[in-house]
Amino acid sequence: MTSKTVYKVIFGLHRYIGLAVGLIAIIVGLTGSLLVYHAEISDFQRHHQIGTITPQGQMLPIEVVLNTVKNSYASQPDAKLKRVYVPTKPDAPFNVIYATKENDWIENYVHPYTGAVLGNNLNPSPLEHFYKVIYELHYSLLVGDIGYKIVGTVGLLVCILTMTGIFLWPGWRKLLTGFKIKWNAHPKRVNFDIHKVAGAIAAVFLVFTFFTGFCWNFNEFSEPLIRAITFSFKQEAVSQPISGQSPLKLAEQLKTAQAQLPSAELRSVYFPEKPDSALMIRYKEPQEIDDFGSSYVYLDQYSGKVLRVDNALKPSLGDRILNSFTPLHYGTFGGLPTRILYVFVGLAPLILFITGFVMWQYRKKPTINLPTKAMPTIIPSGKILK
Repeated sequence: MTSKTVYKVIFGLHRYIGLAVGLIAIIVGLTGSLLVYHAEISDFQRHHQIGTITPQGQMLPIEVVLNTVKNSYASQPDAKLKRVYVPTKPDAPFNVIYATKENDWIENYVHPYTGAVLGNNLNPSPLEHFYKVIYELHYSLLVGDIGYKIVGTVGLLVCILTMTGIFLWPGWRKLLTGFKIKWNAHPKRVNFDIHKVAGAIAAVFLVFTFFTGFCWNFNEFSEPLIRAITFSFKQEAVSQPISGQSPLKLAEQLKTAQAQLPSAELRSVYFPEKPDSALMIRYKEPQEIDDFGSSYVYLDQYSGKVLRVDNALKPSLGDRILNSFTPLHYGTFGGLPTRILYVFVGLAPLILFITGFVMWQYRKKPTINLPTKAMPTIIPSGKILK
């Protein structure tokens, strides 16, 4: 296969993948831009809803907070405790997640010093409702599991699209050409220049965001594959039910977990959803950058046996790869500058699709080759008209 043939094949892939997935990529990109500062906006809305929390010494023990919320669900025997998030700041509330038949994700905000239940997410503000729709549109196109897989597939195709675009980039022949836009040229040339420059600037970040999104949406395949390739296998954490015995109390379990990571701070607890599920407790080591931490302790919910410890400071190669997905996807790896950049990266699919579509339209138009200089015309009499 000649280099010319290879170029034509890659060019064809680039063109038709772009036309096929462009509109969905635009939706994912634009909603991603809106979600870059979603956490800060949600915190602002939450503080507006529950009011200001003034630090008053030591926070209440987590068991006291859970008992308070449990009492508020006394009339709903079907209610089930799912998770609890510990405040990462002195003026932040506990967030206790419950599930009922009517709603599988109820956030209950609890004052960390008085134990008062300050509110929940059942009556969201218009802005919170807007962001909920944007979030679901970003991850699943508002069509549930099918949309979840569609977005994941588009993520992989956008990565291929980006790779082919990198191959076709004219800057490989001359670097300056790859970043130059001739604004005074023909609209066709200006359009092409905008496409190549926007693509060159956003390419790496588009791969970061869309590839991590693909891996998350197909996690049941991607994680085992990554662990197999990197030889980073993990022991499955499974509880062994004991006949007639209820799960151990959380206070006892937390002491066992803390002993595994003595210097770490408790961040959240994920309660077992099945009889054989493990109790998962999340911690943050002082050296970790992420406020929520990436260290986990898995315990047997009946015996308290330590089933597995994932220390973020001693990760396997597979763990390092998987843990990198969050900062790469959300743009937090470079602090404020990269987060601002990611707002504009989300606009890249729109710019690239429009310019790519215009280029395709130009190619569809028939080309008329006009002579650069008027040629003489010969009439039947034999005379030449100039």
